[in-house]
Amino acid sequence: MLHLAKKTLPEGPARHLSADQLTALNARLRHHGATDVLRAAQAALPHLALVSSFGAESIVLLHLTAMVDRDIPIIFIDTDMLFVETLIYQQDVAERLRLRNITVIKSSDRDLGDPDKTLHRHDPDACCTLRKTAPLNKALRPFHGWISGRKRYQSDSRASLDFFELEESTGRIKVNPLARWSRDDVTEYMDENRLPRHPLVALGYPSIGCAPCTSPVAAGEDYRAGRWRNNDKDECGIHFMDGKMVRTGVPT
Repeated sequence: MLHLAKKTLPEGPARHLSADQLTALNARLRHHGATDVLRAAQAALPHLALVSSFGAESIVLLHLTAMVDRDIPIIFIDTDMLFVETLIYQQDVAERLRLRNITVIKSSDRDLGDPDKTLHRHDPDACCTLRKTAPLNKALRPFHGWISGRKRYQSDSRASLDFFELEESTGRIKVNPLARWSRDDVTEYMDENRLPRHPLVALGYPSIGCAPCTSPVAAGEDYRAGRWRNNDKDECGIHFMDGKMVRTGVPT
């Protein structure tokens, strides 16, 4: 059975790096790999967590993190609207990679103010806020920074991602070790390391979120076309602060 541990961390405001320190980190690591970015983040940020959806590509960052430190806290938000396959995959991956410090965050539908689970139909932004963004923000309060699996190729809003970014409203640092990876890099890494795919990938789901707002992608469509289909929305909201994409990095 997987043992889920929790570290006791101090409450209080996050401590952030200065703009000069961010510049120096991004410049120094410009030609380095993801594990070097992870080690640098650990050295710079005393309390660091990884946030994972255990989606289609998540296992790459989880595998890299496990090679650096299996005790890095990992936060998984169970929105209570995920695919059953995702919940099973999360447990399987945690066992396979021997991840020792996973916290699953979950709130009841009644507590969320969406007892009939229909909020996503008329206000998907509000649904994401209730089920994902707000619980995550609360879970991240003790941490100075958090690790994300975002990549530049995933969307136009992510095209200029750097390894280290500042969330101005929290002072928290966001770390993107895979920012410069391509889709081919991800696929090759999975193949070379024989990592198990999320079972829905084989059924036409190259990007996976909550079940009501994720659909299969047809040949020729953008690989994220199945997320919030027929809606202008293309982000769940955890990478936004005050309605704006969080991106305060320094170009390298």
